[in-house]
Amino acid sequence: MSSYAIISLGGKQYRVQEGERLLVDRLREDEGATVQPRVLLVGGNGAPDLSPSTTVTARVVGHELGEKIRIGKYRRRTGYKKHTGHRSRLTRIEIESIGGKRAKAAAKPKAEESKPAAKADQAAVGPDVGAMTIAQITEAAAGWSRPEVEAALEQERSGKARKGALSALESALEEKD
Repeated sequence: MSSYAIISLGGKQYRVQEGERLLVDRLREDEGATVQPRVLLVGGNGAPDLSPSTTVTARVVGHELGEKIRIGKYRRRTGYKKHTGHRSRLTRIEIESIGGKRAKAAAKPKAEESKPAAKADQAAVGPDVGAMTIAQITEAAAGWSRPEVEAALEQERSGKARKGALSALESALEEKD
């Protein structure tokens, strides 16, 4: 299995595979802690998935100092010389699993049947706006009934609460009046 993922940690993006160790900017977690970075893309088995629902689990191996960087300033004929330098504070992480939560999530609905039933009722009343972009919500809201728009508005408020999506749904609700 040669699956890979592109994750975002500390404002930088990294291409990672299971078992890989890499240095990232210093994380606040202690050694041995588990981190779940934001997943941007999952690929390797067929077409890449640009909106993945999988998670990447990484373990903090240790904190290190980077290589020493020396900086020298010099102005000719004036006697001005200045030397400074620094060592970056880094964290070494190891990627434990890519998509490991997907198998666990499949086992959880058996134990927690009440929550998926509530989501199924909500899906029956209104569309899933969490997976839609704001432009898609604006276009689709014109064809929805009033209960569907209200359900979508409630779902957006309880989920991501994106300002653009909220305003698009509120304006669609005003048009239904």
